[in-house]
Amino acid sequence: MSRTKHDSLILLLLLLIAILSISSVESGRPPFACDPRNGLTRSLRFCRTNLPIHVRVRDLLGRLTLPEKIRLLVNNAIDVPRLGIRGYEWWSEALHGVSNVGPGTKFGGSFPGATSFPQVITTAASFNESLWERIGQVVSDEARAMYNGGMAGLTYWSPNVNIFRDPRWGRGQETPGEDPVLAGKYAASYVSGLQSATGNRLKVAACCKHYTAYDLDNWKGVDRFHFNARVSKQDLADTYNVPFKACVVEGKVASVMCSYNQVNGKPTCADPDLLKGTIRGQWHLNGFVPIIHTYIHTYIHTYIHTMFLMFDFICIRYIVSDCDSVGVMYDTQHFTVTPEESAAATIKAGLDLDCGPFLAIYTDLAIRRGLLTVTDVDMALANTVTVQMRLGMFDGEPSAQPYGHLGPRHVCTPDHKQLALEAARQGIVLLKNSGSLPLSTSRHRTIAVIGPNSDVTETMIGNYAGVACDYTSPLKGISRYVRTVHQVGCSNVACKANNLFGFAEVAARHADATVLIMGLDQSIEAEFKDRTGLLLPGYQQELVTRVAQASKGPTILVLMSGGPIDVSFAKYDRRVSAILWAGYPGQAGGTAIADILFGTTNPGGKLPMTWYPQSYVAKVPMTNMGMRPSPGYPGRTYRFYKGPVVFPFGHGLSYTNFKQSLALAPTDLSVLINTNLFATKNYSTLSSNAIKVKHTNCDSLSLPLHIDVENIGNMDGTHTLLLFSEPPTSVKWSQNKQLISFHRVHVVAGSKQRVKIDIHACKHLSVVDEFGIRRIPIGQHSLYIGDLKHSISLQANLEGIKN
Repeated sequence: MSRTKHDSLILLLLLLIAILSISSVESGRPPFACDPRNGLTRSLRFCRTNLPIHVRVRDLLGRLTLPEKIRLLVNNAIDVPRLGIRGYEWWSEALHGVSNVGPGTKFGGSFPGATSFPQVITTAASFNESLWERIGQVVSDEARAMYNGGMAGLTYWSPNVNIFRDPRWGRGQETPGEDPVLAGKYAASYVSGLQSATGNRLKVAACCKHYTAYDLDNWKGVDRFHFNARVSKQDLADTYNVPFKACVVEGKVASVMCSYNQVNGKPTCADPDLLKGTIRGQWHLNGFVPIIHTYIHTYIHTYIHTMFLMFDFICIRYIVSDCDSVGVMYDTQHFTVTPEESAAATIKAGLDLDCGPFLAIYTDLAIRRGLLTVTDVDMALANTVTVQMRLGMFDGEPSAQPYGHLGPRHVCTPDHKQLALEAARQGIVLLKNSGSLPLSTSRHRTIAVIGPNSDVTETMIGNYAGVACDYTSPLKGISRYVRTVHQVGCSNVACKANNLFGFAEVAARHADATVLIMGLDQSIEAEFKDRTGLLLPGYQQELVTRVAQASKGPTILVLMSGGPIDVSFAKYDRRVSAILWAGYPGQAGGTAIADILFGTTNPGGKLPMTWYPQSYVAKVPMTNMGMRPSPGYPGRTYRFYKGPVVFPFGHGLSYTNFKQSLALAPTDLSVLINTNLFATKNYSTLSSNAIKVKHTNCDSLSLPLHIDVENIGNMDGTHTLLLFSEPPTSVKWSQNKQLISFHRVHVVAGSKQRVKIDIHACKHLSVVDEFGIRRIPIGQHSLYIGDLKHSISLQANLEGIKN
């Protein structure tokens, strides 16, 4: 045989092996349960897919022994061989791509990596709901593919929708920012994409975390395990809980995770008011629609579950603890005298699953002591098993299910990589531009690329990330446009020495332009690590200043960070001609940064959080959870803080100019009040000249608002329209401007686009009073769109609705 034929046969054999390998990965995962090849279990009632889910769940619970049930209450659930059920790890993560942070997911073999999108704070800066949903769809495609290949689970404890309340919080990078409306919209969009629900079936099950008022990890000796967040009813209702409500009500999320901290003296995972009362009762996490008795009280949880066993509610969902938080409640917070009391308290409060071993160890003793009943355990398992059935885990062969075709070829695809690049482009924010950007490849032929983040890769994906498909660092991205000269200036972001500054100055002195890529990384801000200040670390500021002084051409500062940085020095330094914030821009971050620097992409991102001066944090301890200002306390976020800022919430420049004008703007709205309330002398409806939302017909309270957005510049661009409302001045208990809607629109140079927004009085013009009650103030409301201001007058109508 000739050498050529021999080599050809070897190549053909290797190709055949690869094809067979891929095929086996895509279709060869053994069923989690109900294996059609297992004659002992395939005919069991809980395996019959033609039966309603509630019937199947009831059958399975009836077959499990108590010890088996108890070992299914934890994240590393045991197998039940006699029923053909395999063990399952509930803990997987997918914050901005499939992650291997949780033990349920691993990379290797046919799945060496997954698409790593920008960190959430960066993606949130796009203010683009369709982008968030599309990212969720891609992430869940890759997650399902990895599940089919035996490398991942189907339950993903993402997204993090906590409010970025304090700029020092190390995990602020994981969140959609400081505004509750923005965070809620992000939550609902990303969850909808992740779950891709069809009827009662899920592609994967998402989880909104960490409920609630959790935004401190480790600050000056105060950690999340010991922290008692003291929160007013008003702040809880109009800030901290808003994204979680959107997750449950609008996003139909499959799960909510309770947090480590206490809220007003109670651990969140053992607080029946927060779990049964709010999540399940008010927001209907169980998808419960009272079709028989509309007056069922929030706390009749057992009755609801009795009805669950009678009807096939398609949206049954579960509540999970943050990892080891049930143990923390007993061991660290000393909430109960005995561990079995802690176990009982959490399950009684509404917890269904413990991330950690605590419930597996102490639930049996709690039952034997009479603190819990087997029915309590059954109720918890009914929720978790129902979600598994909605995922198809009891439907036999994964390859025969709707997403069974997904495999290695559906991970890190060109389309997915392109979406990661587009997400980075949309999220990068131009903070300052004195006219030097965009750079020109003809005038700026040599670029000095300087800084500790100039050639990073893993830094760009932030935390809770997996293994990226590939990386394009900023240096690599810029090098695709022009010749580059590279100097790090500092060996890392801590920048504890200035001995390398001279090399950076020489590079800047001989280049046509200089790009400084500075900022933070996970060594400065991360889980377990809150910052104590807002300035650039170490000698970074000195490096920027010295390089800008030496630079022959324009100097552009690019910042990588999750939290805001006080760069006032650069903002007011004329030698720093432009500033970009890239957040943590994901695997394609370097390409996106370069595309914006050279004008291939016109920046359109807006800041999802306020950038405070360093002086702000000296006045505000992280432990103060109050949102509103008080004597000696300036308040938090753009909604309540009115002091000086480095850059405000919603700030972001473009290479073109936009003009906004009102095309249609009604000025009056009549609010119909339920007159029966006055017949019973329920005058609290009109307390403080504001109507309780629940006492009016919200469906009738809508006004159309049409805004024209005109591109009056010379470059096509995308404009983010931010619509704010402000209540009448008579409302003393909630006098603040708040975001109510946003819309991202692409406008060709010289053209105009009309944006139509429906203003719903109950949703957009209501505010929360000091008792946590949402009301619609009567009087003149102000709407703000950029420099435009429009007034809408609301009048109470007592001739309105009747029961």
